Amino acid sequence: MRYYSDLEVELLIDDLTVIALEAIEQAAGEAARAAFLQNLEREAEAMREAARQQAEVFRLRNEAEILRRAGIKNNVLIGVLCFIGGLAVGVTATILITR
Repeated sequence: MRYYSDLEVELLIDDLTVIALEAIEQAAGEAARAAFLQNLEREAEAMREAARQQAEVFRLRNEAEILRRAGIKNNVLIGVLCFIGGLAVGVTATILITR
């Protein structure tokens, strides 16, 4: 059995301390890198969601504009048809009264 001197034990402890500190630094760096990547992914997902919502708003605005134009067209068409109908009734009534 071999006995170690105090100096050898202290050198071994120092070496193990240095190795442990390097491992801790490496683990901390990897943890920081992982946290950064996770935040980056969350931001990217938020940006994708914002783009989806913006596309949905754009689609709804276009749909509302199309419906508004169709409503105006329908109102004009109904107005013209009512005018023609009223004109026909008026002309027919005039013809019937004058006979």
